[in-house]
Amino acid sequence: MSEAPISSQHFRLGTRSSDLALWQTQHVRQLIRAARPDIDVTVETFSTKGDQILDTPLPLIGGKGLFTAELESALRGGGIDAAVHSLKDLPTEAPAGLALGAVPIRANPADVLISRSSLTLGRLPLGATVGTSSRRRAAQLLNARPDLRIADIRGNVPTRIRKALDPEGPYDGVVLAYAGLQRLERLDVISQVLPLALMLPAPGQGALAVQCRDEAHSLALLAALDHRPTRLAVTAERAFLAGLGGGCAVPIAAYALFEGEELQLQGRVAALDGSRQIDVSDRAPAAEASALGDRLAREALALGAAQLLEEAT
Repeated sequence: MSEAPISSQHFRLGTRSSDLALWQTQHVRQLIRAARPDIDVTVETFSTKGDQILDTPLPLIGGKGLFTAELESALRGGGIDAAVHSLKDLPTEAPAGLALGAVPIRANPADVLISRSSLTLGRLPLGATVGTSSRRRAAQLLNARPDLRIADIRGNVPTRIRKALDPEGPYDGVVLAYAGLQRLERLDVISQVLPLALMLPAPGQGALAVQCRDEAHSLALLAALDHRPTRLAVTAERAFLAGLGGGCAVPIAAYALFEGEELQLQGRVAALDGSRQIDVSDRAPAAEASALGDRLAREALALGAAQLLEEAT
């Protein structure tokens, strides 16, 4: 690892340019400034492949790192010192030369329904159209309501809210993450917070990832932002995802709860049409977070998860 000091006490954060990404990055900037008021922290914005292609469902764009590759390239090239991501967008494979410098305290990981008629999922009309670009959400929605019509929806959070509330629009409901709405102060549009038993979140949902080069000075600076319970929980969730060989395009969900010095992890793999769900759960000492996720992934595979995932690709 390099021991070079931060140049001129200047630290550059990279981010996507959406309202939510900018909020997240300003939040991380404030955390750094609180820990190290002597350092000047600036923000650089980038456009990623996932931001540029808005007319194609995310699973069909293909490839990993749809929302992270450009930021990682800037990190490697020295154009920025750290990148702020939504952790659920970050591939589980650690890129060479880069590290997960900090995982700040997590926001509410739940998913929510926004309905222009203020209806809950159970009260949506028969055959209602629900918008989501996530196969994980779609599969779990169909497991709860096989009659639903799932329609792709793209765009940033404000755009999706506008589409969800449009009285002439095609959507009877839209599913989004609670954390994004909370950060943008739009909890007022929520019709229902979906219970975890019905809609288990994506691994890492609600958490932020501050990625940096694998250098001692950056890791030392960002260590002050790290929230140990969140780090351990998302480590278990991402180990479950990695053990199944999955990414954002497959219907895999996981949520770990840190209790004392133990983790309780629940994982789920769903058929795309909602006809079957495989649920696994277990607990382990917090120090065994990664092993817990890997163990549950193997259990899910033994129960038939491989076939569901193959059908989803």
